[in-house]
Amino acid sequence: MPTTSPSAASPFSPHRALALLLAINLFNYLDRYILAAVEPLIADHFFAATDETAMAKTGALATAFLVSYMVLAPVFGWLADRFSRWLLIAAGVAVWSLASGWSGIAGTFAALVLTRVFVGVGEAAYGPAAPTIISDLYPVEKRGRMLSFFYLAIPVGSALGYAFGGWVGQHYGWRMPFYLVTIPGLVLAALCLPMRDPRSARAAARPPLKLADVLALFRIRSYVFNTAAMTAMTFAIGGISFWLPRYLYKDRAADFGGAPSLGTINLTFGAITVAAGLLATLAGGWLGDRVRRRYPSAYFLVSGFGILLAFPCIVAILRTPFPLAWGFVFLAIFFLFFNTGPANTALANVTPPATRATAFALNILIIHALGDAISPPLIGWIAGQTSMGSAFFLVSITTALASGLWLIGARYLGRDTAAVEAAEN
Repeated sequence: MPTTSPSAASPFSPHRALALLLAINLFNYLDRYILAAVEPLIADHFFAATDETAMAKTGALATAFLVSYMVLAPVFGWLADRFSRWLLIAAGVAVWSLASGWSGIAGTFAALVLTRVFVGVGEAAYGPAAPTIISDLYPVEKRGRMLSFFYLAIPVGSALGYAFGGWVGQHYGWRMPFYLVTIPGLVLAALCLPMRDPRSARAAARPPLKLADVLALFRIRSYVFNTAAMTAMTFAIGGISFWLPRYLYKDRAADFGGAPSLGTINLTFGAITVAAGLLATLAGGWLGDRVRRRYPSAYFLVSGFGILLAFPCIVAILRTPFPLAWGFVFLAIFFLFFNTGPANTALANVTPPATRATAFALNILIIHALGDAISPPLIGWIAGQTSMGSAFFLVSITTALASGLWLIGARYLGRDTAAVEAAEN
């Protein structure tokens, strides 16, 4: 597919469009992980120290966000295949930014849960649309690298959420981080309004989506294996990333001298996440594109072998004293993020342009419904009955499952990608 000209894509160049989407994605993940960073402070504010269900309840804050996000993603995916994706993104960013500010003023725990629902509504409008814009802006030979740049926002934004949320929350209270991200989010939403969709008007005006079009996605074997593997990965990484600050702050306090600073722990973890995640996302995208010249199944091979190495690193974190364990934290994050660019590029490459946003939306629904919508409260419940270390170990086993699914799906990836390329030309 030829690269869309800058004038057709937006008032700016494709790289400018990519930069704006990357900035929005940074705030997307920053907002998500502010919640994880200040979760201990929220629990102390709303629940008694003797409440054994407190962790299960605060874990439900992540689930509240994910339920609205995953349920509405297919709706917005359908809209993104038919209407202006930039307008949908602008509306979504505005909604989640306002909902973040509302999180800060929530007076009850029930109100806080409701604010996270609306954050999910906003992000559901953004999630399916953004990667499909990038897929339309760049040809298949460059798509892996460009999507890897976009997905750099996951480790960097997550790390900023931990560091920013932890530091600001410790010094100014858990509400302040939510206030401070509201205005920048609204500015980013406004910047989307003058952008133009890279699709031509003819391409955007598609006939109504039929159920058969959706069901056809599940006949693409590499799409099915990719979605299943991403679900297993999301189950592990979503649950562990939500609870890791509490695990370090509470369960491993002796390793830090008995009374560690929540701000310091989040800052250290955030810095490691930035370094490891950034290197892994770039390296995974580069390696996937390079190996693809020789092996059509490269994106799945890179993803499968990468996440397989993450499993022993997670186990090592649980068995190694700090500060030495920080090295295994770095390695675990590196191998967990190594698949980000390749897996999402494969998702774009094997789905027809007419239903690509819908395909991303269905992927969002499935990986979160069966993944990190379940794991945070599950880890909280298991930890309440046993220990956080035991809960982490049980959940981390799904990284090995993800590896197996990607490696099995590798046999279909080249054929499915070639079929879409032939249909586009």
